[in-house]
Amino acid sequence: MSRYVINILASRSLNEIADYFAENNLEAGDRFFRAFNQKCIQLVSYPNNGKSYAAIRPNLRGLSLENHIIFYRVLDDGIEILRVVSGRRDFPALFSALE
Repeated sequence: MSRYVINILASRSLNEIADYFAENNLEAGDRFFRAFNQKCIQLVSYPNNGKSYAAIRPNLRGLSLENHIIFYRVLDDGIEILRVVSGRRDFPALFSALE
């Protein structure tokens, strides 16, 4: 059975995004998290839909969601969400800090 898991760094990112929406616009936050869930379900079924970011890190893929990128890697039984970050971030620096 295919599934998606959210690692601790992605969980922290999602909490920060939720905090932002809680302070600014609950309806937009609700839409964002519904769309996030739909994108993750889509990726479980079609894991190679996302763009390859292998130049930054082997097996790294990403899919845009509004002004954010959902970074993930494909697992044998689904996908692992690695980070959810603003599309304006310096992606190579973000992932080099993890190594």
